[in-house]
Amino acid sequence: MPQFSLAQNSIIKDFTVKENLSQNGKLAIIAIDTAEKTDNTVNGDYNFTINGFSQNLKFIDGVAVTSNPIESSTFVFFKHKFAGSDLGKLFFLRVTDKGITPYKISGFLLIILPLLILYIAYKFKRFLITLLIIAAVYFYLNYSKGLDVRQLIESSIMSLKELF
Repeated sequence: MPQFSLAQNSIIKDFTVKENLSQNGKLAIIAIDTAEKTDNTVNGDYNFTINGFSQNLKFIDGVAVTSNPIESSTFVFFKHKFAGSDLGKLFFLRVTDKGITPYKISGFLLIILPLLILYIAYKFKRFLITLLIIAAVYFYLNYSKGLDVRQLIESSIMSLKELF
């Protein structure tokens, strides 16, 4: 006896992830259109790769539910191939007593954040080098020429008083 299944009626061009309405720890993958509304025309079986594991998800009215529940907070990468192109999104899923809260992580952020950290470290390195040079000059002047921090502070305070 032949087995019938739902054919893929349309292409999933974009999707989002939310907790399943029954709040059983499972995720709902929702096909969305350009207006970010649920695309109810998506019905049938679609292949998704979730953290490297291929899963065949059955969409009904634009919504599919993953088979495995999420037990603890984790990063999850969802990938879907359609019409010769790939669509992938990285989410951080925060699990609390109230349920699962997905946070989409931008790929742009994954590039900019490490570059920003490296830039700050580079600037901090230059600051440290400048600070070390100033400290070396201060110690030289302190020990050989009699310069004292109290004298520097007092001189600065006197200069500020003269301005006002």
